[in-house]
Amino acid sequence: MATLAQQCFFCSQNLKNIDYKEIDLLRRFVSSQAKIIDPRHTHICAKHQRKLSTAIKQARFMALLPYVRK
Repeated sequence: MATLAQQCFFCSQNLKNIDYKEIDLLRRFVSSQAKIIDPRHTHICAKHQRKLSTAIKQARFMALLPYVRK
């Protein structure tokens, strides 16, 4: 069973920090139900998944992203 190893989006783009103000970037990793998508589907490494979830939570708190679907 051969699977293709996908590289993390943030590692491939050489992004060090994930800013909560970059809403367009964060929306890529949030489902239509406003839930954070599983890293197995987005192929993000653990280090960047932690940073991403913190940024999404900050954006939600600042009312830039919704907590739930309308």
